Amino acid sequence: MRLHTKLMLGISVLIIVLGVIIEFTFKNIMETKLKHEIGLKALSVAESISNMPEIESAFHTENPSSIIQPIAEEIRKDVGAEFIVIGNRNEIRYSHPNPKRLGKKMVGGDNDQVFKGESVISESVGTLGPSLRGKAPIFSGNKVIGVVSVGYLQTDIATEVEKVQKKIFVATVIILIGGILVAFLISLNIKRAIFGLEPKEIAWMYQEKHAILESIHEGIIAIDTEGRITVVNETAHSILKVPISTLLRGKRIEQVLENTHLLDVVQTGQAEYDQEFLIAGEVYLANRIPIFNNKNEVIGAVASFRNKSELANLLKELSHIKTYAEGLRAQTHEYSNRMYTLLGLIQLGSYKEAIDFISKEVDVAQGLIQFLMKEVPDPVLAAFILGKSSLASELKINFSIDRESSFKDLPEDISRDSLVTIIGNLVNNAFEAVRESEKEEKRVSLFLTDLGKELIIEVEDNGMGIDENTSGMIFQNGFTTKNTSSNAGIGLSLVQNAIKDLGGNITFSSIRGEGTIFTIAIPKSRGNLNEGESGNRSVNCGG
Repeated sequence: MRLHTKLMLGISVLIIVLGVIIEFTFKNIMETKLKHEIGLKALSVAESISNMPEIESAFHTENPSSIIQPIAEEIRKDVGAEFIVIGNRNEIRYSHPNPKRLGKKMVGGDNDQVFKGESVISESVGTLGPSLRGKAPIFSGNKVIGVVSVGYLQTDIATEVEKVQKKIFVATVIILIGGILVAFLISLNIKRAIFGLEPKEIAWMYQEKHAILESIHEGIIAIDTEGRITVVNETAHSILKVPISTLLRGKRIEQVLENTHLLDVVQTGQAEYDQEFLIAGEVYLANRIPIFNNKNEVIGAVASFRNKSELANLLKELSHIKTYAEGLRAQTHEYSNRMYTLLGLIQLGSYKEAIDFISKEVDVAQGLIQFLMKEVPDPVLAAFILGKSSLASELKINFSIDRESSFKDLPEDISRDSLVTIIGNLVNNAFEAVRESEKEEKRVSLFLTDLGKELIIEVEDNGMGIDENTSGMIFQNGFTTKNTSSNAGIGLSLVQNAIKDLGGNITFSSIRGEGTIFTIAIPKSRGNLNEGESGNRSVNCGG
């Protein structure tokens, strides 16, 4: 059975039960109240009759009934009583609705208290049936000489109760129908509010959402329109350095996270992406998105944030992968060209030229490979430089590695990825610089040395050099003088960040129209970090 059906049935049953209880309660209350009111009325009438002088004087006549009966019947009809019976001390009737019962003894046996001089209300069975009676004594001086009994039948009282009960029943039925309608509307509204989901589905979704939130490596915080936290995952606890046992839900976002813009997003309904902000001195990138309900109203906002350094590392890795891929592609393309050349020579029958071509290529390739294996024994760097050599050959660039280079003494704690980032981006920039120049000979050279306490990397090109007006901005993220690449402007920024992580510095010298030399110095020991800030540079833009 679905939730809204259960709700409707449950509320309907509750209303029915309440209706029955109310009807039964009202019936008892009305019956008790009606009996009390009729009893008081009967007693009041009885006391009024007992105090009438005519009644008392009639008791002293030879035929009291002839005087009392007419008076009693007239009063009975006026007050609507079922009977008014007046009897003497011996309970002999002087009045009765049925004249045939005059002179006979009263029935009921409830006159003892009256003969003692007390007025009472009693229930008893008389000749007319069960009745509610009001009884009062008749005095002659201080002596009780008779009794007045005014009665209303229980059946008459029941009839009155039934009339009230019918009204109560009608009202109960109306309430029941209205309640069922309200129950239907409530269940329908709840169904819409929970998007037609069942409790089991909601529980599953809650558990699923919790698992998803905890599996995300980004910090997640959500707030409502009042700025109170509604959701926070464990990663956010960790980033904020707040123990998991500390309850953040319900707290205002300003108490937990300073300088947050989540409340601005709630107010404007505008999302914010990749916004930098500080948490405990570290830079984080945040995405803030408003939460809308089905009426397109903002009901809160959610923020996800991640350490910027993690993204920078990811970008470095992607850059390395791209560089490796380009190197492999260049090697494949270059060797394909050589294989086609060799195939052509063989087909033309130029066997001697083919042998000479093979020998030359083998010598060149083996010479570079042997040099790298000896002077740059690190397989990652060696394979990387070999790939760049193949790419240069494909681009018709004369790429040389200085034969005085040596990179044998690389400390283990220096990241090879950082070195690849530095060399790769500098070499790529040099390739771009010489390709844009109009010089016939396009040269790029690489020099590596680990002599002394520092690792030295130099990349030189004979491109057009760096303009003096832009030399101060080349390390800015996104700055570029090119307009052909969507990824331009990040290479030197990545180089600077990598050098900063390694505690080194970078300088460059450029002569307009002749070329540029970039020089990087990285300390081998972390204890010998340069005091100068990464990115120091000397500029020579003159002739």
